[in-house]
Amino acid sequence: MAYLRFLLQKEFLQIRRNSFLPRLIIIFPIVIMCVTPFVMNQEVKHIVVDVVDNDKTTSSRLLTKTIEASSYFVYNGQKPTYSSALKDIEQSKADIAVVIPKGYSSDRAEGKTPQILIAANAVNGTKGSIGSGYLSQIFTTYANPTATALQSQISVLNLYNKHQNYKVYMIPALMAILILLMCGFLPALNIVGEKEKGTIEQINVTPISKWTFILSKLIPYWIIAFLVMTECFALSWMVFGITSQGSLLLVYLLAMLLALVFSSFGLIVSNYSDTMQQAIFVMWFFVVILLLLSGLFTPTASMPEWIYTTTYVNPMHYFIDAIRTVFIRGGTFQSISRQVLALSVIAATMSAWAVISYKKNS
Repeated sequence: MAYLRFLLQKEFLQIRRNSFLPRLIIIFPIVIMCVTPFVMNQEVKHIVVDVVDNDKTTSSRLLTKTIEASSYFVYNGQKPTYSSALKDIEQSKADIAVVIPKGYSSDRAEGKTPQILIAANAVNGTKGSIGSGYLSQIFTTYANPTATALQSQISVLNLYNKHQNYKVYMIPALMAILILLMCGFLPALNIVGEKEKGTIEQINVTPISKWTFILSKLIPYWIIAFLVMTECFALSWMVFGITSQGSLLLVYLLAMLLALVFSSFGLIVSNYSDTMQQAIFVMWFFVVILLLLSGLFTPTASMPEWIYTTTYVNPMHYFIDAIRTVFIRGGTFQSISRQVLALSVIAATMSAWAVISYKKNS
């Protein structure tokens, strides 16, 4: 343990003397937490709509006013023909063209369902499909007032995130990304950097054990993860007014387990890499896969069954599921016991692998 104290002193001296790392640890979480929640918003707004009114009646004008009044759409004015509206879409001046047919008002008066054409720009598939869905709901509601009256009698109670604020869902996920990047890449580059400088050979000829050496590389990044999480909590409260509904101790526990997983993984990558470039590319390869298959952006239940099986060994999946349970729903330890157990097993396995894979010449 005496050796560990001196090795930790060396690690913290290296971090302090590096003019870039302390700034990165402070500034990077601030940028991610303050900017990304406004960008990573899957709610589609500002959909530019052209309207072609071939009916030119009071009823069709009211429908146009309904579209114009919606906060999701930007009304781009009426076009004389469908061709001119389509030209706007092709030139990216509009996202959707709505064509109200001639006889729209009379069909409604006779109890028929008028056929309204919606032409959406498929280049941005998400904006086009969701915008078309919004318009379909407007047309259905406008054409069938009875359905609207029935719908008004249905009350929805959101138990969690009552105002459906998307930032509440994203902030716990951003914490996971920060831990992955800070505690994954930095340890990987640490050992590889020592390999390139040749200083690791001086460690290899000392009587320091593998466990002591690897532990001296892990502990600083656990402390960094603790600081990053504290910074994230403070920014979440000060900038967005969002706080954890559950125990912060549970969130810190999850963060420490994830930090152990990815700092160990970073050391494993560095043990098998000879250059920084090689370590960065290997880390990035796995980081992208782990993020995309974790359920951070899309529900894992929507994945094909053969891909869903990968979530059983994905630590990001367990962490995101657990931290959202605690942070948003106010879950207890019982609620996340399965995820804690899975993260502990993965962390222990990765730590053992990091020690075994380190080649010490002594």
